[in-house]
Amino acid sequence: KTSQFTHINHSNLDVKVLCLLLLTAAAADGQSFHPGRCPRPSVQEDFNVTKYMGTWYEIEKLPAVFERGKCNQATYSPLADGTVKVHNAELLSNGKINSIEGVAKVKNSSQPAILDVSFFKGVPDAPYWVLSTDYHSYSLVYSCSNYFGLFHIDFAWILARTRVLSEQVISELHDELAAAGVNLNRLTVSDQTGCDVMT
Repeated sequence: KTSQFTHINHSNLDVKVLCLLLLTAAAADGQSFHPGRCPRPSVQEDFNVTKYMGTWYEIEKLPAVFERGKCNQATYSPLADGTVKVHNAELLSNGKINSIEGVAKVKNSSQPAILDVSFFKGVPDAPYWVLSTDYHSYSLVYSCSNYFGLFHIDFAWILARTRVLSEQVISELHDELAAAGVNLNRLTVSDQTGCDVMT
């Protein structure tokens, strides 16, 4: 997809036009894009990746173009080299299960709650920041990528160990997201009904 931009003259005007095109595409896909660089919210202290392993179910999220189905879930398992296997799955409207596998790794051992996830070779890793979790019931995850230093696109997920989460916990996690600068009005509730086939 980069070849079409190979011969662009990178004048200020061309860069602005390119950014405008990307912003328009992001808007069409319902992504959450914002001017300026990514915020840097605080993350879970003393994060224990071993306790985090297992399956998490998506409760709420910011729009994500790569998610098209319902019953979204992610399963994490340790790999021998110290990285983490990521298995994401969803149920499509035609009844088929769509899934993808990737690998997550801690960027800096002093900040274990900040991970990078890779799904495709040659494609930049996706940030995965665990803002907070109690490991056994909920997790709050944030992801943000900068583009040209001019704007950023972010994602956020409220996850749970079961397909439902109490309104009180969700409300508390909303407060954390708001403090991180996330627009709560853009959050959507994930459909976790009729998911028996996923098990």
